[in-house]
Amino acid sequence: MSIRVAMISLHTSPLAQLGRTRDAGGMNVYVRELARRLGSDGMYVDIFTRCTDPSLPPIQWLNDQVRLIQIPAGPEQNLPPTDLYPYVEDFTRRVERFSRWQRQGYDVIHSHYWLSAVAGMSLARTWDVPHVTMFHTVERLKGMQYGHGSTTETAAGLVRSEHEGRIAAAVDRIIVSTEQEREQLHKLYGLAYSRFSIVPCGVDLDAFSPGSQATRQAARRLVAPGKLPMLLFVGRLDPIKGLDLLLESVALMRTPARLTIVGGNPEGDPEVSRLQARAAELGLAHRVFLPGAAPQSELLSYYRAADALVVASRYESFGLAAVEALACGTPVVAAQVGGLPSIVRDGENGILLRWRCPHYFAERLDGLLSDPAALARMASYARASVKRFDWGRIADKVRALYQQVAVEEHDVVASC
Repeated sequence: MSIRVAMISLHTSPLAQLGRTRDAGGMNVYVRELARRLGSDGMYVDIFTRCTDPSLPPIQWLNDQVRLIQIPAGPEQNLPPTDLYPYVEDFTRRVERFSRWQRQGYDVIHSHYWLSAVAGMSLARTWDVPHVTMFHTVERLKGMQYGHGSTTETAAGLVRSEHEGRIAAAVDRIIVSTEQEREQLHKLYGLAYSRFSIVPCGVDLDAFSPGSQATRQAARRLVAPGKLPMLLFVGRLDPIKGLDLLLESVALMRTPARLTIVGGNPEGDPEVSRLQARAAELGLAHRVFLPGAAPQSELLSYYRAADALVVASRYESFGLAAVEALACGTPVVAAQVGGLPSIVRDGENGILLRWRCPHYFAERLDGLLSDPAALARMASYARASVKRFDWGRIADKVRALYQQVAVEEHDVVASC
Protein backbone atom coordinates (compact mmCIF):
# COMPACT_ATOMS: atom_id res chain seq x y z
CA MET A 1 0.00 0.00 0.00
CA SER A 2 1.65 3.24 -1.20
CA ILE A 3 1.03 6.17 1.17
CA ARG A 4 1.71 9.86 0.71
CA VAL A 5 2.27 11.78 3.92
CA ALA A 6 1.83 15.47 4.67
CA MET A 7 4.15 16.11 7.61
CA ILE A 8 3.68 19.46 9.35
CA SER A 9 6.35 21.24 11.40
CA LEU A 10 5.01 24.77 11.42
CA HIS A 11 7.10 26.53 14.05
CA THR A 12 10.57 25.20 13.21
CA SER A 13 12.30 23.81 10.14
CA PRO A 14 13.78 20.33 10.48
CA LEU A 15 16.93 21.74 8.84
CA ALA A 16 17.46 24.38 11.55
CA GLN A 17 20.73 24.10 13.47
CA LEU A 18 20.04 22.26 16.70
CA GLY A 19 20.38 24.13 19.96
CA ARG A 20 20.99 27.48 18.27
CA THR A 21 17.64 28.77 19.49
CA ARG A 22 15.16 27.50 22.07
CA ASP A 23 12.98 26.15 19.26
CA ALA A 24 15.46 23.84 17.52
CA GLY A 25 16.01 20.56 19.33
CA GLY A 26 15.07 16.91 19.34
CA MET A 27 11.83 17.48 17.44
CA ASN A 28 13.78 18.81 14.47
CA VAL A 29 15.86 15.64 14.39
CA TYR A 30 12.76 13.48 14.70
CA VAL A 31 10.98 15.12 11.76
CA ARG A 32 14.03 15.23 9.51
CA GLU A 33 15.38 11.73 10.13
CA LEU A 34 11.98 10.03 10.17
CA ALA A 35 11.04 11.64 6.84
CA ARG A 36 14.37 10.74 5.27
CA ARG A 37 14.11 7.13 6.40
CA LEU A 38 10.52 6.81 5.19
CA GLY A 39 11.54 8.33 1.85
CA SER A 40 14.51 5.99 1.51
CA ASP A 41 12.08 3.10 1.89
CA GLY A 42 9.84 4.34 -0.92
CA MET A 43 7.24 6.49 0.84
CA TYR A 44 6.48 10.00 -0.42
CA VAL A 45 6.66 12.69 2.28
CA ASP A 46 6.09 16.45 2.02
CA ILE A 47 7.18 18.42 5.09
CA PHE A 48 5.49 21.79 5.48
CA THR A 49 7.18 24.47 7.58
CA ARG A 50 6.76 28.21 7.96
CA CYS A 51 9.12 30.28 5.82
CA THR A 52 11.64 32.16 7.98
CA ASP A 53 14.30 32.83 5.34
CA PRO A 54 13.10 34.08 1.92
CA SER A 55 16.58 33.54 0.45
CA LEU A 56 16.11 29.78 0.66
CA PRO A 57 14.33 27.92 -2.16
CA PRO A 58 10.62 27.32 -1.42
CA ILE A 59 11.06 23.60 -2.08
CA GLN A 60 14.11 21.63 -0.97
CA TRP A 61 14.60 17.91 -1.56
CA LEU A 62 15.87 15.88 1.39
CA ASN A 63 16.07 12.81 -0.84
CA ASP A 64 14.30 11.53 -3.95
CA GLN A 65 11.01 11.02 -2.11
CA VAL A 66 11.01 13.78 0.52
CA ARG A 67 10.43 17.51 0.03
CA LEU A 68 10.70 20.35 2.54
CA ILE A 69 8.21 23.06 1.55
CA GLN A 70 8.46 26.55 3.03
CA ILE A 71 5.07 28.24 3.39
CA PRO A 72 4.93 32.06 3.78
CA ALA A 73 2.82 32.95 6.82
CA GLY A 74 3.58 36.02 8.88
CA PRO A 75 6.98 37.77 8.96
CA GLU A 76 9.65 35.80 7.12
CA GLN A 77 11.93 35.62 10.13
CA ASN A 78 12.37 33.45 13.20
CA LEU A 79 9.68 34.07 15.79
CA PRO A 80 9.09 32.32 19.13
CA PRO A 81 6.24 29.78 19.09
CA THR A 82 4.23 31.99 21.45
CA ASP A 83 3.97 34.59 18.66
CA LEU A 84 2.90 32.24 15.87
CA TYR A 85 -0.71 31.34 16.65
CA PRO A 86 -2.15 34.35 14.69
CA TYR A 87 -0.53 32.99 11.51
CA VAL A 88 -1.76 29.40 11.73
CA GLU A 89 -4.92 30.03 9.70
CA ASP A 90 -2.97 31.69 6.87
CA PHE A 91 -0.41 28.88 6.93
CA THR A 92 -3.20 26.30 6.67
CA ARG A 93 -4.83 28.03 3.70
CA ARG A 94 -1.52 28.24 1.87
CA VAL A 95 -0.75 24.55 2.45
CA GLU A 96 -4.16 23.63 1.04
CA ARG A 97 -3.57 25.98 -1.92
CA PHE A 98 -0.17 24.36 -2.54
CA SER A 99 -1.81 20.94 -2.59
CA ARG A 100 -4.35 22.08 -5.20
CA TRP A 101 -1.67 23.76 -7.32
CA GLN A 102 0.48 20.63 -7.28
CA ARG A 103 -2.59 18.40 -7.76
CA GLN A 104 -1.12 16.47 -4.88
CA GLY A 105 -3.28 14.43 -2.54
CA TYR A 106 -2.24 12.89 0.76
CA ASP A 107 -3.29 9.77 2.60
CA VAL A 108 -2.15 10.76 6.11
CA ILE A 109 -1.29 13.96 7.99
CA HIS A 110 1.43 13.74 10.64
CA SER A 111 1.68 16.93 12.70
CA HIS A 112 4.35 17.88 15.21
CA TYR A 113 3.71 20.25 18.15
CA TRP A 114 0.40 21.89 18.91
CA LEU A 115 0.58 24.71 16.32
CA SER A 116 1.08 22.17 13.55
CA ALA A 117 -1.75 20.05 14.91
CA VAL A 118 -4.16 23.02 14.79
CA ALA A 119 -3.35 23.35 11.09
CA GLY A 120 -3.55 19.58 10.69
CA MET A 121 -7.06 19.36 12.12
CA SER A 122 -8.38 21.79 9.51
CA LEU A 123 -6.49 20.09 6.67
CA ALA A 124 -7.69 16.65 7.78
CA ARG A 125 -11.29 17.84 7.46
CA THR A 126 -10.66 19.45 4.06
CA TRP A 127 -8.82 16.46 2.62
CA ASP A 128 -10.86 13.84 4.51
CA VAL A 129 -7.76 11.95 5.65
CA PRO A 130 -6.62 10.58 9.04
CA HIS A 131 -4.54 12.81 11.28
CA VAL A 132 -1.69 11.52 13.45
CA THR A 133 0.00 13.93 15.86
CA MET A 134 2.93 14.07 18.24
CA PHE A 135 2.83 16.81 20.88
CA HIS A 136 6.54 16.55 21.82
CA THR A 137 5.74 18.76 24.84
CA VAL A 138 2.40 19.50 26.52
CA GLU A 139 1.69 22.82 28.21
CA ARG A 140 -0.08 21.42 31.27
CA LEU A 141 2.60 18.78 31.86
CA LYS A 142 5.34 21.40 31.59
CA GLY A 143 3.44 23.63 34.01
CA MET A 144 3.34 20.86 36.58
CA GLN A 145 7.16 20.76 36.61
CA TYR A 146 7.20 24.39 37.71
CA GLY A 147 4.53 23.89 40.36
CA HIS A 148 1.75 25.52 38.33
CA GLY A 149 -0.49 22.50 38.62
CA SER A 150 -2.99 22.30 35.79
CA THR A 151 -3.14 26.05 35.30
CA THR A 152 -1.18 28.28 32.98
CA GLU A 153 0.41 31.59 33.80
CA THR A 154 0.12 33.45 30.50
CA ALA A 155 -2.57 34.13 27.93
CA ALA A 156 -0.47 32.30 25.30
CA GLY A 157 -0.17 29.31 27.62
CA LEU A 158 -3.93 29.24 28.13
CA VAL A 159 -4.57 29.31 24.36
CA ARG A 160 -2.10 26.49 23.87
CA SER A 161 -3.53 24.40 26.69
CA GLU A 162 -7.09 24.75 25.37
CA HIS A 163 -6.05 23.79 21.86
CA GLU A 164 -4.07 20.78 23.05
CA GLY A 165 -7.21 19.44 24.68
CA ARG A 166 -9.16 19.87 21.43
CA ILE A 167 -6.38 18.27 19.43
CA ALA A 168 -6.27 15.24 21.74
CA ALA A 169 -10.00 14.74 21.28
CA ALA A 170 -9.99 15.19 17.50
CA VAL A 171 -7.00 13.36 16.05
CA ASP A 172 -7.04 9.74 14.97
CA ARG A 173 -3.88 8.77 16.83
CA ILE A 174 -1.38 10.37 19.23
CA ILE A 175 2.22 9.21 19.04
CA VAL A 176 3.98 9.23 22.42
CA SER A 177 7.64 8.50 23.13
CA THR A 178 7.18 6.34 26.23
CA GLU A 179 4.64 4.41 28.27
CA GLN A 180 4.92 7.09 30.94
CA GLU A 181 3.90 9.81 28.47
CA ARG A 182 0.96 7.69 27.36
CA GLU A 183 -0.14 7.30 30.98
CA GLN A 184 0.18 11.05 31.61
CA LEU A 185 -1.92 11.95 28.56
CA HIS A 186 -4.43 9.21 29.31
CA LYS A 187 -5.03 10.73 32.74
CA LEU A 188 -4.91 14.31 31.48
CA TYR A 189 -7.44 13.90 28.66
CA GLY A 190 -9.33 10.74 29.61
CA LEU A 191 -8.53 9.04 26.30
CA ALA A 192 -8.62 5.32 25.66
CA TYR A 193 -5.23 3.61 25.43
CA SER A 194 -6.10 2.59 21.87
CA ARG A 195 -5.81 6.25 20.85
CA PHE A 196 -2.06 6.17 21.53
CA SER A 197 0.90 4.58 19.75
CA ILE A 198 4.25 4.39 21.53
CA VAL A 199 7.07 5.25 19.13
CA PRO A 200 10.27 6.72 20.60
CA CYS A 201 12.66 9.04 18.83
CA GLY A 202 15.47 7.35 16.93
CA VAL A 203 19.22 7.61 16.69
CA ASP A 204 21.56 7.28 13.72
CA LEU A 205 23.84 4.50 14.92
CA ASP A 206 26.17 5.06 11.96
CA ALA A 207 26.63 8.77 12.71
CA PHE A 208 26.97 8.29 16.48
CA SER A 209 29.46 5.61 17.51
CA PRO A 210 32.07 5.16 20.26
CA GLY A 211 35.09 5.07 17.95
CA SER A 212 38.45 3.66 18.99
CA GLN A 213 40.38 4.65 22.08
CA ALA A 214 42.64 6.71 19.84
CA THR A 215 39.75 8.64 18.29
CA ARG A 216 38.28 9.31 21.74
CA GLN A 217 41.60 10.65 22.96
CA ALA A 218 41.86 12.82 19.85
CA ALA A 219 38.36 14.16 20.48
CA ARG A 220 39.32 14.97 24.07
CA ARG A 221 42.40 16.90 22.94
CA LEU A 222 40.26 18.80 20.43
CA VAL A 223 37.33 19.92 22.58
CA ALA A 224 38.57 19.52 26.17
CA PRO A 225 42.36 19.91 26.43
CA GLY A 226 43.82 19.38 29.85
CA LYS A 227 43.55 16.75 32.55
CA LEU A 228 40.24 17.62 34.20
CA PRO A 229 37.34 15.16 33.81
CA MET A 230 34.72 16.47 31.38
CA LEU A 231 30.99 16.73 31.99
CA LEU A 232 28.80 17.61 29.02
CA PHE A 233 25.44 19.21 28.36
CA VAL A 234 23.90 19.23 24.85
CA GLY A 235 20.65 20.97 24.03
CA ARG A 236 18.62 24.15 23.94
CA LEU A 237 19.44 26.81 26.53
CA ASP A 238 15.96 26.77 27.97
CA PRO A 239 15.18 27.11 31.71
CA ILE A 240 13.40 23.76 31.63
CA LYS A 241 16.77 22.10 30.90
CA GLY A 242 17.99 22.81 34.45
CA LEU A 243 21.29 24.48 33.61
CA ASP A 244 21.29 26.57 36.79
CA LEU A 245 21.02 23.38 38.83
CA LEU A 246 23.85 21.87 36.80
CA LEU A 247 26.14 24.86 37.40
CA GLU A 248 25.40 24.83 41.12
CA SER A 249 26.10 21.10 41.26
CA VAL A 250 29.49 21.42 39.55
CA ALA A 251 30.41 24.23 41.97
CA LEU A 252 29.68 21.91 44.91
CA MET A 253 31.66 18.94 43.60
CA ARG A 254 34.82 17.85 45.42
CA THR A 255 36.26 16.74 42.09
CA PRO A 256 37.23 19.72 39.92
CA ALA A 257 35.50 19.02 36.61
CA ARG A 258 35.20 20.82 33.31
CA LEU A 259 31.62 21.50 32.16
CA THR A 260 31.02 22.05 28.46
CA ILE A 261 27.59 23.39 27.51
CA VAL A 262 26.89 22.83 23.80
CA GLY A 263 23.94 24.99 22.78
CA GLY A 264 22.86 28.54 22.10
CA ASN A 265 24.57 31.29 20.14
CA PRO A 266 27.64 32.87 21.75
CA GLU A 267 27.18 35.96 19.60
CA GLY A 268 24.53 38.01 21.34
CA ASP A 269 22.42 35.30 22.99
CA PRO A 270 21.39 36.76 26.38
CA GLU A 271 21.06 33.27 27.87
CA VAL A 272 24.70 32.49 27.04
CA SER A 273 25.74 35.73 28.74
CA ARG A 274 23.58 34.95 31.77
CA LEU A 275 25.02 31.47 32.17
CA GLN A 276 28.56 32.80 31.84
CA ALA A 277 27.83 35.39 34.54
CA ARG A 278 26.33 32.73 36.80
CA ALA A 279 29.37 30.50 36.31
CA ALA A 280 31.62 33.40 37.30
CA GLU A 281 29.53 34.03 40.43
CA LEU A 282 30.04 30.40 41.41
CA GLY A 283 33.79 30.56 40.80
CA LEU A 284 33.57 28.37 37.71
CA ALA A 285 34.55 30.82 34.97
CA HIS A 286 37.74 28.87 34.24
CA ARG A 287 35.94 25.49 34.13
CA VAL A 288 32.70 26.22 32.27
CA PHE A 289 32.80 26.53 28.49
CA LEU A 290 29.99 27.56 26.14
CA PRO A 291 31.13 27.00 22.54
CA GLY A 292 27.60 27.42 21.16
CA ALA A 293 25.40 25.02 19.24
CA ALA A 294 27.18 22.48 17.07
CA PRO A 295 25.99 20.67 13.94
CA GLN A 296 25.47 16.96 14.40
CA SER A 297 28.71 16.21 12.57
CA GLU A 298 30.61 18.04 15.34
CA LEU A 299 28.56 16.69 18.23
CA LEU A 300 30.31 13.36 17.81
CA SER A 301 33.59 14.80 19.12
CA TYR A 302 31.89 16.25 22.20
CA TYR A 303 30.12 13.00 23.03
CA ARG A 304 33.29 10.96 22.58
CA ALA A 305 35.36 13.38 24.65
CA ALA A 306 33.05 13.49 27.67
CA ASP A 307 33.26 11.30 30.74
CA ALA A 308 29.50 11.69 31.15
CA LEU A 309 26.55 13.58 29.70
CA VAL A 310 24.47 15.28 32.40
CA VAL A 311 20.75 15.92 31.92
CA ALA A 312 19.33 18.00 34.78
CA SER A 313 16.02 18.83 33.08
CA ARG A 314 12.76 19.54 34.85
CA TYR A 315 10.88 17.85 32.00
CA GLU A 316 11.91 15.72 29.01
CA SER A 317 9.29 13.98 26.91
CA PHE A 318 12.09 11.76 25.59
CA GLY A 319 15.76 12.81 25.84
CA LEU A 320 17.49 12.62 22.44
CA ALA A 321 20.88 13.84 23.68
CA ALA A 322 20.96 10.97 26.17
CA VAL A 323 20.42 8.42 23.40
CA GLU A 324 23.08 10.01 21.18
CA ALA A 325 25.61 10.06 24.02
CA LEU A 326 24.96 6.41 24.86
CA ALA A 327 25.33 5.47 21.19
CA CYS A 328 28.80 7.05 21.44
CA GLY A 329 29.68 4.95 24.48
CA THR A 330 29.30 7.80 26.97
CA PRO A 331 27.39 7.20 30.21
CA VAL A 332 24.50 9.51 31.14
CA VAL A 333 23.68 11.05 34.51
CA ALA A 334 20.06 12.19 34.36
CA ALA A 335 17.21 13.46 36.46
CA GLN A 336 14.48 10.86 36.81
CA VAL A 337 11.91 12.82 34.79
CA GLY A 338 9.79 12.29 31.68
CA GLY A 339 11.14 9.78 29.21
CA LEU A 340 14.66 9.58 30.65
CA PRO A 341 13.99 6.46 32.79
CA SER A 342 13.11 4.63 29.56
CA ILE A 343 16.63 5.38 28.28
CA VAL A 344 18.95 5.48 31.29
CA ARG A 345 19.21 2.27 33.30
CA ASP A 346 20.48 3.16 36.74
CA GLY A 347 23.83 1.54 37.46
CA GLU A 348 24.04 -0.03 34.00
CA ASN A 349 24.52 2.69 31.37
CA GLY A 350 24.37 5.67 33.72
CA ILE A 351 22.77 7.07 36.85
CA LEU A 352 19.21 8.22 37.47
CA LEU A 353 18.81 10.92 40.10
CA ARG A 354 15.51 11.02 42.01
CA TRP A 355 15.97 14.46 43.53
CA ARG A 356 16.77 17.62 41.61
CA CYS A 357 19.04 18.99 44.32
CA PRO A 358 22.54 20.47 43.70
CA HIS A 359 24.11 18.69 46.69
CA TYR A 360 22.66 15.35 45.59
CA PHE A 361 23.79 15.84 41.98
CA ALA A 362 27.28 16.86 43.15
CA GLU A 363 27.56 13.83 45.43
CA ARG A 364 26.58 11.36 42.70
CA LEU A 365 28.80 13.00 40.08
CA ASP A 366 31.74 12.91 42.50
CA GLY A 367 31.05 9.25 43.17
CA LEU A 368 30.98 8.37 39.48
CA LEU A 369 34.11 10.31 38.50
CA SER A 370 36.06 8.78 41.42
CA ASP A 371 35.16 5.21 40.34
CA PRO A 372 36.90 4.52 37.00
CA ALA A 373 35.81 0.87 37.04
CA ALA A 374 32.10 1.79 37.28
CA LEU A 375 32.50 4.47 34.63
CA ALA A 376 34.19 1.99 32.27
CA ARG A 377 31.51 -0.65 32.93
CA MET A 378 28.72 1.79 32.11
CA ALA A 379 30.54 2.95 28.99
CA SER A 380 30.95 -0.62 27.76
CA TYR A 381 27.21 -1.25 28.01
CA ALA A 382 26.07 2.14 26.73
CA ARG A 383 25.82 1.53 22.99
CA ALA A 384 24.10 -1.85 23.27
CA SER A 385 21.44 -0.25 25.46
CA VAL A 386 20.21 2.06 22.67
CA LYS A 387 20.30 -0.22 19.62
CA ARG A 388 16.52 -0.54 19.99
CA PHE A 389 16.30 3.13 18.96
CA ASP A 390 17.84 2.60 15.53
CA TRP A 391 16.02 4.75 12.97
CA GLY A 392 15.23 1.74 10.80
CA ARG A 393 13.17 0.17 13.59
CA ILE A 394 11.46 3.47 14.43
CA ALA A 395 10.51 4.15 10.81
CA ASP A 396 9.05 0.64 10.50
CA LYS A 397 6.75 1.34 13.46
CA VAL A 398 5.61 4.68 12.06
CA ARG A 399 5.03 3.21 8.59
CA ALA A 400 2.88 0.45 10.11
CA LEU A 401 0.90 3.09 12.01
CA TYR A 402 0.26 5.12 8.84
CA GLN A 403 -0.98 2.01 7.07
CA GLN A 404 -3.23 1.11 9.98
CA VAL A 405 -4.93 4.51 10.25
CA ALA A 406 -5.28 4.73 6.45
CA VAL A 407 -6.98 1.32 6.37
CA GLU A 408 -9.23 2.30 9.30
CA GLU A 409 -10.23 5.48 7.46
CA HIS A 410 -10.95 3.51 4.29
CA ASP A 411 -13.11 1.04 6.21
CA VAL A 412 -15.10 3.85 7.83
CA VAL A 413 -15.74 5.50 4.44
CA ALA A 414 -16.72 2.16 2.89
CA SER A 415 -19.24 1.48 5.65
CA CYS A 416 -21.01 4.81 5.21
